[in-house]
Amino acid sequence: MTVRHFIDTQDFTAAELLQLIDLTLLLKEADRQGCTPKLLEGASLAMIFEEPSTRTRVSFEVAMAELGGHALYLKPGEIHLGVRESLADTARVLSRMVDVIMARTLKHATILGLAAEAIVPVINGLTDYNHPTQVVCDVLTMMEHMPAGKRLQDLRVTFVGDATNVLSSLMLICTRLGMHFTHAAPVKYQPPAAWRAMAEANCRASGGTLTITDDVVSAVRDADFVYTDLWWWVGQEDEIPERRAAFMPVYQVNAELLRHAPAHCKFMHCLPASRGVEVTDEVMDGPQSIVYDQSENRLHVEKGLLVWLVYPRLKRPSAELRAYHAARVQAFLEQGSLWS
Repeated sequence: MTVRHFIDTQDFTAAELLQLIDLTLLLKEADRQGCTPKLLEGASLAMIFEEPSTRTRVSFEVAMAELGGHALYLKPGEIHLGVRESLADTARVLSRMVDVIMARTLKHATILGLAAEAIVPVINGLTDYNHPTQVVCDVLTMMEHMPAGKRLQDLRVTFVGDATNVLSSLMLICTRLGMHFTHAAPVKYQPPAAWRAMAEANCRASGGTLTITDDVVSAVRDADFVYTDLWWWVGQEDEIPERRAAFMPVYQVNAELLRHAPAHCKFMHCLPASRGVEVTDEVMDGPQSIVYDQSENRLHVEKGLLVWLVYPRLKRPSAELRAYHAARVQAFLEQGSLWS
């Protein structure tokens, strides 16, 4: 069977992404009734982390356990990820021992290197370029909080803030699915031309729209969802004063900004949040916030994604074949030759 990785939502059609969300919704309903099926019994997931994460680690580890499988947490310093061993060799070795690999890496090239050599599915848990598992979760959350009378293709999503890895992913999945996406940021912090070109190509195929602006009030005026993220990432710490000056206070998501949005507008954040920086406590903890629904949905999306990628690849031997091998091993052990 040809191996398929989950590195970028651009690698999948709109129909495939919606199929993944439909599967996730089935598993979420089963979870709600304590009936998550053990579809990945005996399967193993290797989780590689170059940076720590609350939501990514917990969601994947719990998802694998509830599906009947097992997850291994591989933190920096515990494996030779491109240090004393090539990425290719790491991918080849892990592929012989586990059924799926999830990696959260600082550089996008690292996840691409793993996927190029792995013979099991590789899942992108976040890179400096994108965060595809997060944005599948985001679309699912939007569907659950869709304004009455609207379809997915009617939704207007506004991202306020820096052109982060979450912005790139959200912009691409929304335009892929025919939604109407707006990014509001100072010109210096708007997405690069290559990202815009991909999103515009998506719009031509899907009927979605893309708007990039520095006018944050106009950006939120018709928004069904307002989303923000941190204003700086790993390696940008020396830019913090400059970035604060560029974004504060105009691009902070606060109650005053949301007063310009429709009453039904919901607030989203991938977390972790810098409270009092890109968003205020009043908004994070207010009635329009759905950030914890987002966080929970990471668990359900990881289940859907793991089942989608791994279940078709698992061997499912018959009861007779299982009994045959168990009997052979038991007979060997009962000879006592190992202990004589």
